[in-house]
Amino acid sequence: MPVVNVHGFLDQSRYLPDRCDLNRSFPGSAKGSIEARLANTFIKQIVSQADCGIDLHTGAINRFNLPQIRANIDDEKTLALAKAFGAPVVLNSDIRDGSLRACASERGFPMLIYEAGEALRFDDLSIRAGISGILKVMRFLGMLPQAKAGPVIKPVIADSTSWVRAPVSGIVSHRAKPGARVTEGQHLAIVGDPQGEYEEPVIAPFDGIVIGRSNLPLAHEGDALFNIAAFKSVARVEEKLEQFTATHAP
Repeated sequence: MPVVNVHGFLDQSRYLPDRCDLNRSFPGSAKGSIEARLANTFIKQIVSQADCGIDLHTGAINRFNLPQIRANIDDEKTLALAKAFGAPVVLNSDIRDGSLRACASERGFPMLIYEAGEALRFDDLSIRAGISGILKVMRFLGMLPQAKAGPVIKPVIADSTSWVRAPVSGIVSHRAKPGARVTEGQHLAIVGDPQGEYEEPVIAPFDGIVIGRSNLPLAHEGDALFNIAAFKSVARVEEKLEQFTATHAP
């Protein structure tokens, strides 16, 4: 399905005309609100006939996500699909009530969320990696014939993730890039006032990889600026990211 929320697509928003989020409205109702009816139609016509699913997401507006898979990897079938997709990073993500993934879980079939790039922006690497990952999963399931052997990227599963927030309000500069390896105590960015009279560093709380970042030049105190993922071996993840970028770079 190229577009599920057609209203949001046309309005350049994740929300429906009544400001409700479709991905918090599943399984919906045939006689409910606009989002309930849309969710119900999608469940009946698509999900009810599916064995598994891949839900394609970008980051939020003004927020970039490193290509990543979010899934319930405690389930063996889901973990196998996540590994087959070939994204560099896999996150064991909680299921949110009313989401499409929650609805799929209740029906007993595995589902992945591919998160990459930024809302309302094209990102060539994220698009190439997403298409490649979908085709790999289809080959893994026997829906397509096996392709010639190419580079194999085995994903690394994150131990945990945490958002680093702005310590003060101001202008954000010197920001760490998505995919960057960071160490505990490292300056991820500087938040300063327009007059240049003060500067407050944004500090990495632990060793990890930047998997998400706000692209806004301004921040309020407490705004989420960087999403950092922790791994048993950060060096190994850095190596995987280099291989991933080399494989999918335009």
